[in-house]
Formats: sequence, C-alpha cells, structure tokens
Amino acid sequence: MHSKPPFSALENAVTAEDGVLLRQMTEADLQSAHALSAELRWPHRATDWEQVFVHSEGLVAERDGQILATALRWRWGPAHATIGLVIVTPACQGRRIGHRLMKALLDDMDNCTVLLHATAEGRGLYERLGFVRTGEVRQHQGIAQPTPLIALPSGWRLRPAGQNETAALQALDMNARGMPRHALIEDLLTQADACVVLDHDGTQQGFAMLRRFGRGHIIGPVIAPDAEGAKALISHLAGMNAGHFTRIDIDFDSGLTEWLENIGLLRVDAPTTMVRGSALQHPLGAPRIFALVTQAVG
Repeated sequence: MHSKPPFSALENAVTAEDGVLLRQMTEADLQSAHALSAELRWPHRATDWEQVFVHSEGLVAERDGQILATALRWRWGPAHATIGLVIVTPACQGRRIGHRLMKALLDDMDNCTVLLHATAEGRGLYERLGFVRTGEVRQHQGIAQPTPLIALPSGWRLRPAGQNETAALQALDMNARGMPRHALIEDLLTQADACVVLDHDGTQQGFAMLRRFGRGHIIGPVIAPDAEGAKALISHLAGMNAGHFTRIDIDFDSGLTEWLENIGLLRVDAPTTMVRGSALQHPLGAPRIFALVTQAVG
C-alpha cells in the first residue's frame, strides 16, 4: 500500500545537520507513533492509529533509528486534504522539526484546500505556512448520562442505518464536510458500534456514529440539517452509551456547547480550525457537519 513514496519532497531527502532524516511512514512505525502520542498524553489507542493510517500518507522524522516526530495527511480527491497527528517528542520541540515535516507534507499540495485543527502550540507554525483561522472546535467529554430524547417534527424520525445506505451517507458527508471522503465513511460504517440516520419522509437528512476511540467512545461524525436534528442524533447515541466515557468534538459555531455541558459532556479543549487554500464549499441548503470524525481527520 505504501511501497511508492507519495512525497515529492523526499525524492532527494538527505539527513539534516542535526542528524534528523525525514522519511515515509510505514505500518512498522505505528508502535513508535503511538508511543509519541502517549508521551503527550493524547488518548489515542494503537488501534486508533491503525484505523486512520489506512487512509493516510505519513511522514516520520528519525535520528539514529529513533522516531522523533510524525505528521499525516489524508487526501480526499485531487483538490482536498486534511492534516493531523503532527507530533514532536517534547525533548526535540523548538528545533523546527515540525516545520520540516509540514513543508514536506505540503510540497505538492499548492492547488489543494487543506484543513487542520491546531493546538495552541502549533497555531503559529501553521500561520507561517499559509493557514488561516476559520473557526474553532470544542472538545467535550465525560461520563454520558441518560439523556431526554429530542422531539422531532411530524415526518421526521431516527432509525438505524441500513446496509444499503452507504452511498447516501457518503453523499451527506461530502456535502457537509466539503470533501469527498467516501472510503473513510465506508470504513467507519464497518467499525461503528452504532450509526443512526435522521430520516424525513423516507429520505436521509443526517446521520451520526458512535465508535470506540481513546478512553472510551466518540460520537462522530454528526451531520444534520440544523441544531435540533444534531441534538436528536447526539442525545440518542449518548443515551445508548450512558454510564460510559464519551467524547464529541463539535464545531463551536454549532451552538451546542451549553447543551452538551448540561448533559454531562464538559468542555476540555478548544483547538483552532485552520484552512490553507480555497475555502471549503457547501451546496446551498446542504446539511452541515456538527461533530468531527476526529480532530486529525476532520
């Protein structure tokens, strides 16, 4: 799967003066990559790394055979990408290793719209590389509580996703996220503990998934035509996971922050949404993305 390097920046790669070499990430690096994220107290399991790596192209920075840093990109068609899991071991931060990794990731993506979610520490680096702030994410988590279900108008209902609905859910995701992530959505549907569809008179208008991730479960993506629809999807899945650790990463502009805190999912972080290149496009009247798959994938 990764036998041919996709990074033009690596064609003439040489070891830097500080002894650091950039190279393509392989499956054999996943254990070391997981150790790096654990060092920063990120919650990712080894399985979480494996699941996102399948769809990614990654780089590592190594010195004397030791991996010091990682950075991954996910290309969604010829014009869109996301970047995430940009990690530098604390002992090597401040040495421009992250900058070198990002330059290599972006080397052949001048014509792409690239999305990422930046930590406070990384925001300055991304701004210098041409990313601009477009919004914020709110990470909420906690022990899910039994949650009152949201009443839906006549003709609207929640139901489990059917086996033949993959294409419809892929289309909803593409219109909401602004990127064609068909392979990702198909994969997530096979992994999810539950996927619930928001249906209006027999037509899919939104959906949400409950999946294993990190310390417990994550609700995401959540795609809906409006905030009430998103609440209905989220309250259903949070209720299914009541008594267990639950996380959700929402778009701050969704207006769901206060409601999530009222159902026991407290805000713990606020990454910055940043884009390089053209703005993401959403068809008029299309549903919107209320919760991410993960901060890395978008």
